[in-house]
This record gives sequence, structure tokens and C-alpha cells, in this order.
Amino acid sequence: MLYAILGLGILGFIFGISLSLASKKFHVKTDPREDAIIKALPGTNCGACGFPGCTGLAKALLKGDTPANACTAGGAEVTKNVSNILGVEAVIKEKEVAVIMCKGGKKESREKFRYIGVNDCKAAVMIAGGNKSCTYGCLGMGTCERVCPYDAITMDENYLPVVDEKKCTGCTLCAINCPKFIIKMIPESNKIHIRCNSLDKGAVTRKNCTVGCIACKKCEKVCPLGAITIVNNLAVINPLKCDNCRKCVSECPTDTIENYYYGESKYASLMEKILEESKLKTAVG
Repeated sequence: MLYAILGLGILGFIFGISLSLASKKFHVKTDPREDAIIKALPGTNCGACGFPGCTGLAKALLKGDTPANACTAGGAEVTKNVSNILGVEAVIKEKEVAVIMCKGGKKESREKFRYIGVNDCKAAVMIAGGNKSCTYGCLGMGTCERVCPYDAITMDENYLPVVDEKKCTGCTLCAINCPKFIIKMIPESNKIHIRCNSLDKGAVTRKNCTVGCIACKKCEKVCPLGAITIVNNLAVINPLKCDNCRKCVSECPTDTIENYYYGESKYASLMEKILEESKLKTAVG
């Protein structure tokens, strides 16, 4: 028994020395900047940069395979810190936020059948494209809410996702995971959005959803900068041309276009309602 214990002790000692020598011989020196970059990154490992987590991005940054502003989730602060570590000029990109290009919830959009299954948009879309009559519309099962690592998306009582722009980092995970591709990343400064994704003709869209774009071209005609065009039966805003003048908002007959400026009228029918109330007050006064 004593010899066995002694033998094991000697073997352990030998293996310990061997491992110690091997670790020194095969030790790979790492760039100290890598640890600094990893600490500067958000650490959420969202993968929005296109690399396997924050560690993968840090390695790519050191190799020069991607620019210093590659971390969209980190925003301007992370870009500045990473640029400082790499010794390069910080190029700050405007923050982009997720916009839900559909406002046809349970109240506005018809269903072609009752879905009973896994409460997940990806699962639901596998059955005849989903239960909505509009094949382009939001299915309202909260997949985007669950994949968001920043709690920037919540589902409302109308089964539609609502984005908190202050919390949204522009990581794109919600857009990537939406099987209907209705979530678009738009520059934060753009506050006017056409919240529809349907490519159906106007009559079909109107039948399926009360707030869908019917391609009437009213918004296109009223836009002074030519920022709106009708593409495949859908009005599309060019964010590079739009100056948020809001003229299109009051012209939209289906309330598809929304104004995201806080404290202002969100869409046409609401603007008309406020105008009517104002006239009544003036008449009474």
C-alpha cells in the first residue's frame, strides 16, 4: 500500500513537471490589446458584427479584418474606446434602430385560420406561411422580443412588437430572426416610417388589413424632396432624402405612415381628429 502511494506520488510529480515545461515551451504570446478590446466591447456576444462573439471580433480587429466601428451594439462609446486601443481615428456611425414595418395587429389584420402550436413566428410560418391573410404581415408571436438581448422589444395587447428606441442598440438580431423580414434597421434621426411590408395590390391589401399601404401614391406626390417612391405596390421612404417634413403623414388615407416624433400626432386620422376638436373649441369659444 505504501509503495503504491509512493509510486503515484512520484508519477504525479513527474507529470506535473512535464506539464509545466510543456506549457512554457508551447506558450503562445497574446497581444495585450486583445484583452483590452474584449473589456471595451459590450460582452453580449450577439454576433451582429458577423464574428463569433466579442472575442472573435477582438481577434478580427487586431488582424485588421474589420473596422473599429464594427460593433453596432456598442455604439459611439465602444467605437471610440476600440479606436483608441488600436491607435486609429474613430469613425462614428449614426445609430440605427429597429422599426417594425407592419402595424396590422389582431384588430386590423384578418386571419385565414386559427393557429394552435408553438408560440414562435418561425414555427408558425412553416404552416401555410402563417395564419395571417396578409402573407407579408407580422405574426405577433414575440420571437423578436425573445431574441433581443437588451429588452428593447415588448409585445403589446394588439400582438404587435413595440421597440424602445432608447434601449435598442441596433444589433439586428430581431431583424435576422424575423421570418417575415418586416423589421428594418433605420437611422435614428429618421422619424417618419411607412409601417407596411405588403407587396399585394391595393385591393388585396385593403381586404386583408385596414392599415396596409394601398399604393395610392398620395405620399409620393406630396413629398417635396422625392424621398418616397412606390416600389412593387408599396410606398418606400429613402432615409437619405427624407427630412422628416411630415407632409406624407397627413396625406395617408390608411394611417400606414407614422410619425415617431414624441408628443406629435402619429398618423393622419389622429391629425384630422385633433384638427376637428380644435375647430369645435374655436367655434364654442
